[in-house]
Amino acid sequence: MSSLLKFVLDRFIQRGSLTVIAADGNRFTCGDGTGLPAAIRFLTREAERRLILDPELAFGEIYMDGQLTVEQGSIADVLAIALDQPDAVPRWAKLQWLTRYLMRHLQQFNPRGRSRRNIAHHYDLDGRLYSLFLDADKQYSCAYFETPDSTLDDAQLAKKRHIAAKLVLSDDQRVLDIGSGWGGLGLYLAEMAGADVTGVTLSEEQLAISNARAAEKKLSQRARFLLQDYRDIPGPFDRIVSVGMFEHVGLDYYDRFFKRCAELLSHDGVMLLHSIGRSEGPGITNPWIARYIFPGGYIPALSEVLPAIERAGLLVTDIEILRLHYAETLKAWRERFLARREEAEQLYDARFVRMWEFYLASSEMSFRKQNNMVFQIQLTKRQGVVPITRDYILREESRLRAIERNCGPKLQLAGE
Repeated sequence: MSSLLKFVLDRFIQRGSLTVIAADGNRFTCGDGTGLPAAIRFLTREAERRLILDPELAFGEIYMDGQLTVEQGSIADVLAIALDQPDAVPRWAKLQWLTRYLMRHLQQFNPRGRSRRNIAHHYDLDGRLYSLFLDADKQYSCAYFETPDSTLDDAQLAKKRHIAAKLVLSDDQRVLDIGSGWGGLGLYLAEMAGADVTGVTLSEEQLAISNARAAEKKLSQRARFLLQDYRDIPGPFDRIVSVGMFEHVGLDYYDRFFKRCAELLSHDGVMLLHSIGRSEGPGITNPWIARYIFPGGYIPALSEVLPAIERAGLLVTDIEILRLHYAETLKAWRERFLARREEAEQLYDARFVRMWEFYLASSEMSFRKQNNMVFQIQLTKRQGVVPITRDYILREESRLRAIERNCGPKLQLAGE
């Protein structure tokens, strides 16, 4: 088995330096010797067989099951090598990739009931888990690093400020936050911009915390959060914002999503969509991520999103691509998570911790080494709603900074 393992890995690992110790003790090194070296050990022949048969699924599984260990470096270092190869998918696994591509519409079939179950799978975990690695405001999406030395908290605040600026808000405007998370963005828009915010989520855990935070900040009259599907919320709204939710919509629901947003948006309204995207063409969700982390999720290409926007009758007024911001966000999350891994093990177990370490590391390296990015698309229903140059974004961010300085302590989670 070790000979076959060497044969396939030698042909896949063309860059970097990865030493592999097979279950029978045989050792070999793949790559051109450049970069930071790393080494892994297979503890069983079964693990080797699983990797050869289905590398995209098995790599994460054998690591989380303890059948593969890292002997030099970290799993992040190993993934940095694996995801930096000329072939994104090993050649021997391309038929599996094509099969999954042909089946992707079934994997992303997300009617209301399944959407709620998929969201619960990830977001209704013990709330203490997310407190181990997120910022104080519990922002679980790409931060906006204005400077290289920005802290995670600073970058998440900058993200909210950047989004608020693009919404071109006025006092008392009605805002719909689709996929409102733990309420941080909605509360920011209510407190800093004077908006009247309705947030919708499918996570009961997030709902309870969001409304508790609104009450704690005495913002319940301006920011309310509902356990409701965006397809069922009544309108209209002056502004619509959605951050980190679109990845859960599913390909076959893009038309419905944007048509519903168009129905909910007022004639002079502005919408801002913030989502992970792929800079290449259409693809698939990594099967390990789909099984263990985000069932039903998919990272879209802009070529899949823009046609649905056009069919909904919405106008694209601005597109911004955030490239390495999410890599830096994920690095900060991973480092904070590993610094408190013992607490995470107490909440769940060692296998769960390895699973989340692999998830955070593989996600980070997909932004560093491959072609993932984040896009922010600003939408309106007619011309002339937003200024014709982008200078207004900087001016509004400056205004919001001044308000933040005068607003006292930063937003915190209720009870913390």
